[in-house]
Amino acid sequence: MKAIQFDRLGGPEVLRVAEISKPGLRPGTILVRNEMIALNFGDTFFIRGTYLVKPALPDTPGMEGSGVIEAVAPDVKDLKPGMRVAYIGMGAFAEYTRLKASRAMALPTDMNFEQGAALPIAAVTAWHMLHTCHHIAPGQVVVVHSAAGGVGLAAVQIAKAAGARVIGTVSLDEKREVARRFGADDVINYQTEDFAASALRLTDNRGVDLILDAVGQPTFAKGLGCLAPFGHLISFGQAGGRPDRVDPLSLFGKAIKVSGFAVPMVYAMTEIHRRCVEEVFRLAREDKLKIPVGARFPLNEVAAAMRLLESRRSTGKLLLVP
Repeated sequence: MKAIQFDRLGGPEVLRVAEISKPGLRPGTILVRNEMIALNFGDTFFIRGTYLVKPALPDTPGMEGSGVIEAVAPDVKDLKPGMRVAYIGMGAFAEYTRLKASRAMALPTDMNFEQGAALPIAAVTAWHMLHTCHHIAPGQVVVVHSAAGGVGLAAVQIAKAAGARVIGTVSLDEKREVARRFGADDVINYQTEDFAASALRLTDNRGVDLILDAVGQPTFAKGLGCLAPFGHLISFGQAGGRPDRVDPLSLFGKAIKVSGFAVPMVYAMTEIHRRCVEEVFRLAREDKLKIPVGARFPLNEVAAAMRLLESRRSTGKLLLVP
């Protein structure tokens, strides 16, 4: 089968198309024939060796996709060959991916493979931050950084569905309309405006209840300054660089808190994660949650897709077509 591999750490230039054997089944796993594959910022960290999961060179990147189950291990009971699924699992940049059965989600009959690939990481990350790490409530004010990206757009829609007011931030003016179209009440270009000052102005100096920050260095410290009393900042990425260390004493004045989130942390929380998946698909069925596709690339053009992702000029999700 065709797969994207890398045998040294680096940027998109280390990626190559390779012919490798189709992975065999292991206990508790399934084999999926990929129809669509999604890119994530975590893929750029993975090929550089800075992600939570470290590569075993030569390795295949990719963290999510959708397709049809080709085979299941004998001990897998709930999934069958021929089922349409979305999944979160390593090694997705290939024609076939082996993954733990628990990482697969049966696709609703009215959901296509594009949405199946675009939805899982973005929606699961956003939902857990809003409902597991935090307890979003009607009337709360949420700042969503990178609001025109995959996770950002999911967070905007899930927060709005919960009755929150959403202030989105973007890095380019042309992304403002995308964030507004998917529900952001206000949109700020954090590259050209002081988003913290704007957030305070928009809340009559009260501050915001929650900040979802995947940017890091350019936004983190300012974010702490515009939190309301008992406010919460969740860090889940560092696309703009690693943020400075936090002095715990600086949190005392307004009793604010900082936490972090990564999707693998919830896999063992079976009941909570099951509820998340059910809620995500419910919102999608009710047309309250959709992740737009910014561009599609053939699998062998993955380097170009990753360069576009790293340029931070893309919106929505970027997909690879095997």
